[in-house]
Parts: sequence; structure tokens; C-alpha cells
Amino acid sequence: ESVGFHFLTIIHERFKSSENAGKVLLLYIDMLLQRKEELLAKEKIEEIISAHHTGRQLTAELMNQLHNILWRKATSSFEVQNYADALQWYYYSLRFYSPDEMDLEFAKLQRNMACCYLNLQQFDKAKEAVAEAERYDPRNIFTQFYIFKIAVIEGNSERALQAIITLENVLTDEESEDNALVAERDSPTTLLSLAAQFALENGQQIVAEKALEYLAQHSEDQEQVLTAVKCLLRVVLPKIAEMPESEDKKKEMDRLLTCLNRAFVKLSQPVGEEDLSLESRANEAQWFRKIAWNLAVQCDRDPVTMREFFLLSYKMSQFCPSDQVILISRKTCLLMAAAVDIEQGRKASTAFEQTMFLSRALEEIQICNDIQNFLKQTGTFSNDSCEKLLLLYEFEVRAKLNDPLLESFLESVWELPHLETKTFETIAIIAMEKPAHYPLIALKALKKALLLYEKEESIDISQYSKCMHSLINLSVPDGASNVELCPLEEVWGYFEDALSHISRTKDYPEMEILWLMVKSWNTGILMFSRSMYVSTEKWCGLALRFLDHLTSFKESYETQMNMLYSQLVEAVSNNRGPVFQEHGYWSKSD
Repeated sequence: ESVGFHFLTIIHERFKSSENAGKVLLLYIDMLLQRKEELLAKEKIEEIISAHHTGRQLTAELMNQLHNILWRKATSSFEVQNYADALQWYYYSLRFYSPDEMDLEFAKLQRNMACCYLNLQQFDKAKEAVAEAERYDPRNIFTQFYIFKIAVIEGNSERALQAIITLENVLTDEESEDNALVAERDSPTTLLSLAAQFALENGQQIVAEKALEYLAQHSEDQEQVLTAVKCLLRVVLPKIAEMPESEDKKKEMDRLLTCLNRAFVKLSQPVGEEDLSLESRANEAQWFRKIAWNLAVQCDRDPVTMREFFLLSYKMSQFCPSDQVILISRKTCLLMAAAVDIEQGRKASTAFEQTMFLSRALEEIQICNDIQNFLKQTGTFSNDSCEKLLLLYEFEVRAKLNDPLLESFLESVWELPHLETKTFETIAIIAMEKPAHYPLIALKALKKALLLYEKEESIDISQYSKCMHSLINLSVPDGASNVELCPLEEVWGYFEDALSHISRTKDYPEMEILWLMVKSWNTGILMFSRSMYVSTEKWCGLALRFLDHLTSFKESYETQMNMLYSQLVEAVSNNRGPVFQEHGYWSKSD
């Protein structure tokens, strides 16, 4: 090597004025640098610079070789963290550029110098170098990365955020440029990871959130995406918990929902050698499942978003071992999702939308039922309140979808031993809610509810009166043109049952007694219009029996009722039906 260098020195001196002098000189400088004879190499470089500025320039090819030598030397100094020395060699390269030669390589040189200045904490000089790089290569990912770092250092959140956004835009349509100064240069998304870390270290939380969000969006690496989402959640969750309900909170929730869905997609990837093990995936899914659940709970005023979080929690749980806790969690998630879909179906503006929501709810309910049945086989869940809710949800969905399987579904419902009066009353209400119309089902449910009331040791007379009201009103609808759904003999029995309870308690609501009085009176008038005079007197006489139990309203009705009853008896005797019929009906407002 020594002999070769000595020979090269001789050649350099001999061919100093020849056409090949430039090639020899560059080879000589390169050899000097390899021998670490930097002072002599710098002398030779200064000679080239002097010649360059006096018109004796190297050819373009040789100039490119010289830049390569200088940058290679700068890189070796950078790698051992000798940033000042690296700057010297980059500065030599800079001195060869003229104003008309500013290009992408010049921008790259400025970025490299900016990186050295940043490491030396010479931020003003770094900012100047980055400004030059941006001037000639603004769409470069490293240009934007250094803009970002300087903005973070200066505390300029707006500028840093804009740099991250621009960086993300570049990443979507441009391959990363190889840069020897960035150790992790295998993936452009590494810059986003570095940006997020740098922003967090410098207290720029909002900027860090955006970097993590983009990292989760663009990275193909499973572990990197999961880490980014977890980091983002840890940063954002405390902030969201303190936010009042607002459009800003809604946007934050939507953003987290998107990121959690990306985590789910990554967890769904087939397990391979480079991916998470089954155990690791289960652990990750367990963490995300709980987070999704907690976020769902916070969305009580935004049911649609709440549903999405619950469904996501359910999907995450499918990667977890199916123990009792997980099964109950899955069932609850689907139950909440079904509740939202049913409510959306109730509010739907078109039949198509309603069918879509209710059909979706039915699928969720059926999976819930499968889980519920499995749990019942493994434990005591027969009295689980969730089971009653599922029953009511399924009935509502099938009724409003006009499901042909509704009747067969109800066959098992009627036989269930543990249903309460409230459940049957709710079934009756649902059976008549549009677009459902099942009066016979409603009647059957109300009859079962009354039977249960009668079996109670202490009857809630207020609830009993409401149930009786619903049953009678459904059995004999208002209006002479309507045909009763039950035989009047059966309906008469309901009035007698009500009267029996009224006689035994002072707590029967007076408004309900008044309603029963008016209802029985109007039924008598209906009988009169059908020339059923015996029934007329019977039903109107029943109305007088209810009158006797009124208190505050009795004085208002007593005189008028007795007078009308006398007229009715006289009309029946004289067969003057049409005259009396026009004025005989009452309402509670009369």
C-alpha cells in the first residue's frame, strides 16, 4: 500500500498539467483520506476550489466524483458523531455550487448539513439549511422531517403539524429517498415513528397524535401499527375523558375508532413466523377489547358511535380464550349493538332503512341467544335479566319485520315460568307499535299480566289499573263502528274484577275509575244502538256502580248520570233509540 501511494504521488506530480491531472488528483485525494492524511487532502481540495473559481473547473463527471468523496468522508465522521468534522467536508462540497447549479443534490446537501447542525444544537444554522432544502426540494420526506424537528424545537406546533401533514401526503405517493444519515431507512414510515417520539419528548402532544395516527394508517408492519395505536390511545384517552360533549369530542372518538379498526385488521392477519404468536395476539386483543368497551361507555350520547365501539370490542374478544368472562362480554357487546339498531329502526324514515336496521339487530340477537344458551349449560344464568331483554328485543324485531316465525317464537315465550308482569305488558305495547299490528298477541300478553297481578300477595294497584285499562281498551275499542275483539261476557268479567279491587282498596286511581265508568256507559249506548236493550241497561247500570266509588268527581257526574239513566230506561221502554243515541256517548272530558 505504501509503495502504491508513493507511486501515485509521483504520477500526480508528473501529470499535474496533463489532461488526466484531474482524475489523478481525485484519486490522490481519496488515497490521502484513506490514509487519514486529512491536512494534505484539504490542501489539495483548496487547490481545486481555487482553480474552480478561476475558470479551471473539473468536468461534470469529475465534479460528481469529488462530491462523492467529500460526502463519503462526511458520512464516516457523522457515524462516529463527529458532526463538526462532517460539516467541514459538507462545506467543501457546498463551495463548488454556483447559483445556477442549485438542484436536488444541493437540497440533499443542505439537509445533511441541517442534520449536523441539529446534533450540534446550532438551531439557527439548521433552520437556514432546511430553508434552502425546502426551496429546491419541498416534497422530499427528509426535508419535511427536518422542518418538523425545527418547528418542534421552536415550539411552533402549527408549523410542526403542517410538516407532518405534508410528510404524510408525500408518503402516499412517493418512495422514500435513501439517506445514509438516517439509520432506520428501510421504511419511510420510520420517519413518522421518529417524529412521534420526538414530539412526545418535547411536549408537543397534538403533533405526536397526528404522527401516530398517520403511522398506524400507513405502516405495513403489524407490531408497529399495534404499538402506534396503543401509544395514541394512551395519549388521547385522558384528554377525552375530560372533554365535554361537543363536535370536537365526536371527532376524537371517530379518530380513535378508525385507529382501533386498523389494529383489528392487523390482529386479523394470519399468524406467521414474523407475526405475533397466538398468545401475544390474545394479550394484545384483550387490551384493545377493554379500551373499545370503555370508549363505548363514554359514548352514551352518541349511540351510533357507541355501537361501533361495542362491536369492535366484540370482534377483538374473538381473539381471546372463550372463558366465561369473555363470553359474557361478547353477549353484552352484541346486546348493546342490537339495542342501538332497534332504536335506529324505530326512528327510520323509510321502510328500507327500518328493515336494514332491524335485520341487523336480529342477527346480533341470534348470536346473543347462542352465547346465552351456552352459558346456561355451564352455569346458573336462567334468571339473567339479559335473557328477558333479549326476548323483548327479538319479539319487537320479528313483529316489526312481520316475521312468519313470530307465532312459533311466541309459543315458547308463553310457557316461560319466570316472566314478570312488566315483560308481558311490554310485549302488549310492542305488539301494537307501528308497523307491527298484533292485537290478539297484545290481548294474550295483557291477560297473562293480569293473572300474575292476581297471584301477587300485595298488588301494585296503580300498575294493575293501567294493565286493566289497556286490556279493556283493546278488547272494546272506542266508537260504535268498531267490533270488540273479545266476547262482551269476557269483557264484563274484567269490569267486575276491577270493581272488586276498587271496593277493597282506597288506592285505586280515581281517573281510572272515571274511565271505567265512561267506558261501561258508552258500551251500554253501543248496545242500545244495536237494539240490545237488556244489555244496554246492564252496562249503563254498571257505570252507576263505578260512579258510587268516585270522590272528587262524583258530584260533577252524579246528577247528570242519574238523569241520563232515567232517560235511557224511558227510551228503552218507548223504543226511542235514535233520539237518545245521538246524545248518549261520553268521554272523560264531558
